[in-house]
Amino acid sequence: MNSHCFFLLFLISNNMKMNILKQIKMNFPKSILTMAVVSFLFVGCKEKTNKSIPVASTEKTVTKEKKEIAATNLQEANFKIDGMTCAIGCAKTIEEELNGLDGVKTAKVDFEKKSATVSFDKTILTPEIITKVVQATGDGKTYKVSNMKI
Repeated sequence: MNSHCFFLLFLISNNMKMNILKQIKMNFPKSILTMAVVSFLFVGCKEKTNKSIPVASTEKTVTKEKKEIAATNLQEANFKIDGMTCAIGCAKTIEEELNGLDGVKTAKVDFEKKSATVSFDKTILTPEIITKVVQATGDGKTYKVSNMKI
């Protein structure tokens, strides 16, 4: 090869190097800006809500065996539940919460009728506590109890 060919190769390779460097210089700030925006979204857009419901008197005791409830202490509550949208996610969840309470003999939630029937020990639970437990289920805002009948 003659010297002209080497010179042309040198110019071409230098020109390519310059183009690559220009692209890196132009894309580098874009990359940093993109990373900054994505980082801000991950850190800045987290939902900060306190989902704890201060219902101290409704602490449930999970036991493997239900205690026998004396017939004289047994009371039944019937009430409506507004806000349920499905049988599994809403009605079943509320029913499980109620059945998990210490002092509940049975709890049945009927999604179709939007109602519940709870048999409970009146020495352990009150209708007010049952209402608070139902309304605290889920996000604490969805379910509303009405027409409580003992």
